Amino acid sequence: MKGLRRYLIVSTVLLVGYLLAQYYKPKPTNWTPSYLKEDKIPFGTYILFHQIHDLFPKTDIKVIRDPVYNTLKDNRFSNTSYLFISHSMELDKLDFKELINFAKDGNHVFIAAFSFGKSLSDTLKLEIGSSYNYSTEKSTGVNFVNPTLKSVRDYTFGKQIAEQYFSDIDTSKVTVLGKNADGKPNFIKYSFGKGSIYISPNPQLFTNYSLINSLGADYAAKALSYLPANANLLWDEHNTRGNIDDSSVLRVIFKNESLRWAYYLVLVGLIVFVLFEMKRRQRIIPVIEPLRNSSLDFVQVVGKVYYQQRDNSDIAKKKIYYFLEHIRSTYNLKTTSLDKEWEKTLNVKSGVPEETIDSLFRIMNGINNNQYVDDHTLINLNKLIERFYKQAQ
Repeated sequence: MKGLRRYLIVSTVLLVGYLLAQYYKPKPTNWTPSYLKEDKIPFGTYILFHQIHDLFPKTDIKVIRDPVYNTLKDNRFSNTSYLFISHSMELDKLDFKELINFAKDGNHVFIAAFSFGKSLSDTLKLEIGSSYNYSTEKSTGVNFVNPTLKSVRDYTFGKQIAEQYFSDIDTSKVTVLGKNADGKPNFIKYSFGKGSIYISPNPQLFTNYSLINSLGADYAAKALSYLPANANLLWDEHNTRGNIDDSSVLRVIFKNESLRWAYYLVLVGLIVFVLFEMKRRQRIIPVIEPLRNSSLDFVQVVGKVYYQQRDNSDIAKKKIYYFLEHIRSTYNLKTTSLDKEWEKTLNVKSGVPEETIDSLFRIMNGINNNQYVDDHTLINLNKLIERFYKQAQ
């Protein structure tokens, strides 16, 4: 009994210590782009929502959860701005028609998103390009065209949050308001009647990550200054959060990490309980000998044949052939030219360290260039291929 009591005490102390360590450990930074006004994570819009009155002191802000059509149809807005900041803009033809009528009535629309949907892109003839460079963290510099707003030095940001630009626009209808360091437009304006639609393909420029420093705050303030100091501002949440009708208990549970894990544990517990009860209540099932696995015998026979022939070169080349086929089918990479640049691309797509890839392709090149392959080389090739599979994402 003393041994059992000591074991229980030690186990309890270790469990409590583990739970305390898990509770007090610092939470990792959440880089998920939510664009929600209450999120203080890097790519939330908490700062913008709570500081927008500094730009528009007398503006009344209204949060919108309905689609554009439902918001604007049969409602006459005047002296109003409509602000969209989200990962993507999904507008159908009816939404877009109401948005154009909204602008023609003298109102203004500001859209910042990575993608604009088929309807918006086709109608406005927009094509998006990007200049992402995986070898650097620093983004391409951006600036304004207007001399009054243009900064002496280009605005540059981390995390490459300003890399998208408009690769094709209708120059007869567009006014370019901003460009990147390569001279490509990244902030434009469409005029409709008495109003305008302003579009930026880099929504993260208006998130907490950008606004936390003075340069990012200055850029966002100047971009939003194109909107007049209207009496009303519609803040869209339909494209970030969805309709009000979409909210449910499970939506709340999955948003909170603790509730989500509790939900998973309950499900697992129920499944275990059901399986246990099934096992207890079932009648005794007679044991039936399974069918013999003849395919395993076949593999053993083939293995013995290869082992007796000792043709290491043939085995190695077959393993290389199947490995390259795996690369082509899994990562969509051609294997005709296996140079250093190709190895870097494989490193980025698979997540396997460069050392493993370099060692593997060095030994593969040696095998392809030699007719004789010894046991040591064949074993090393197999180990490196297995290591690649384990380290691949």
